[in-house]
Amino acid sequence: MAQPAASTEHPFDQALALTEQAPGVYAGQPHPAYANMVGPFGGVTAAQMLQAVMQHPERQGEPVALTVNFAAALRDAPFHVQARAARTNRSTQHWTVSLLQADDSGAESAMGTATAVTAVRRSTWSAVDAPMPAVPRPADIPRPTMPPRRVRWIDRYDMRPVAGHMPMQWDGTEADSLTQLWMRDEPPRPLDFPGLTAMADVFFPRVWRRRAVMTPVGTVSMTVYYHAGGWELASTADGYLLGQARSQSFFNGFFDQSAELWNEAGQLLATTHQVVYYKE
Repeated sequence: MAQPAASTEHPFDQALALTEQAPGVYAGQPHPAYANMVGPFGGVTAAQMLQAVMQHPERQGEPVALTVNFAAALRDAPFHVQARAARTNRSTQHWTVSLLQADDSGAESAMGTATAVTAVRRSTWSAVDAPMPAVPRPADIPRPTMPPRRVRWIDRYDMRPVAGHMPMQWDGTEADSLTQLWMRDEPPRPLDFPGLTAMADVFFPRVWRRRAVMTPVGTVSMTVYYHAGGWELASTADGYLLGQARSQSFFNGFFDQSAELWNEAGQLLATTHQVVYYKE
């Protein structure tokens, strides 16, 4: 695929660029800056599917939930995203989304499917039962020096591990599955819902932390729940988010991963859960 033209626009915004082809049908393509080992970084694919909802003229309210099912790895080629409001209620709106890509014969098939819920939030009693853990501030944690990597999307994030680092030796050693790290876009970018969606997927696979074996993996399904509105995201600006991820079970080729993301002020912005395939 040809490299994108030089631009001052953030690479993430370039990746989010969708062109309306018909009502609810948008054209896009993978961005080379977010390439993974096979296909693009899944967090950006999820963000692109949410973006189709965000720019749909019939959308009401802000995201409350998004579930993305990754059916197949995207090819390095254009794709279409179809977003449809399945039902609109007084406060909530329910969406179905499909990401389609043509094969060499020109036949399109679903590479991913999603459902989303947007809602018009109203001021009510609110509380958080998942406070941000006490950790060093991001400025007190040096950014690790990383060798050149085949996976390009990692360079698009400033990640500062607090606990639960990637294994230094792949010797089968077992450990707990918990990881904590500060993260933000690289270069810094004001936070919005697609950006928050992508960062919910930056954690390296929990199976690598739990057992230091370089096991092939792939996310099958990912859900993000949004616990903040546009005002809270805007007040976060381009600051760091603290992410905390862990697993509950590794069983016969699949494991789960749950995570929380707070901003530097301690506001819980999102929680996420996904199921991941691993190959033995």
